[in-house]
Amino acid sequence: MVSEVDIINTLLGFLFWFILLFAILSPYLSLRSVRVARLRLMSLIERKYGYRVITMIHRQEKVGLFGIPIHRYIDIEDSEAVIRAIRTTPKNKPIMFVIHTPGGLVLAASQIARALKDHPAKTVVVVPHYAMSGGTLIALAADEIIMDPHATLGPLDPQLMGPNGIYMPAPSVVKAVQLKGVDKVSDTTLILADVAEKALNQMKALVREFLEGKVPEDRVDEIVEELVSGKYTHDYPITVDTLKKWGIPVKTDVPPEIYELMELYPQARSSRPNIEYLPYPIPTPRGDSERRTR
Repeated sequence: MVSEVDIINTLLGFLFWFILLFAILSPYLSLRSVRVARLRLMSLIERKYGYRVITMIHRQEKVGLFGIPIHRYIDIEDSEAVIRAIRTTPKNKPIMFVIHTPGGLVLAASQIARALKDHPAKTVVVVPHYAMSGGTLIALAADEIIMDPHATLGPLDPQLMGPNGIYMPAPSVVKAVQLKGVDKVSDTTLILADVAEKALNQMKALVREFLEGKVPEDRVDEIVEELVSGKYTHDYPITVDTLKKWGIPVKTDVPPEIYELMELYPQARSSRPNIEYLPYPIPTPRGDSERRTR
């Protein structure tokens, strides 16, 4: 005969496993739901504006059971996926590339940029918030750049990993050797400076390639120097006004659906207070509306 205690223990065991299974599956089901919502909105944008929409959004998304954030940047997997998307786009179909990234590998970013540049139909890069470093390189390769009025691009000075594992700006490495003298630095530093100089020349050639035909010819070298030579820190925000001042054509009419799309790429939560605000226009409570009409 089964006692009440045994029945309760059995039910508690079932409840425990049910809660554990729900905790494991819930994040994946939630992520799947968000992905479906993204695809629906992208489809709406494509039908409304006539573009093939490709996105590259790098955030710290919550993943797995414990919500561990992963840091994203432009890597080879991104370039493979984007190039595949561009390759499968009909040659007469324009592309809208939505980008939000802190940057990443020069190799990967340059591959994406060249694939975008070589697409026969019109290409548009949309920057709703920021596209730094490699993201800027990709933006320059497009036929048209559309940015939020407060969005930013960033400098393109190459970053090299030093002997101690710390990334250093290539222009600063070259300058340090020039200031100190080649006879007063180590062989390792001299080698790093040689690599830095090569990286600078390669980046200047890339930027020049993407700028030609889009800005006046006499402004190309000036803009290349502004972006690559190390005049600014690597995280310096290059605004819409600055781009226009340099002669780079940029528009600010970001489609409103793009902002809705960005809401579907959740940022990983941290211990910091969340940003909160009331929606505007403020919805009128039903009771208040009824009282006002009487």
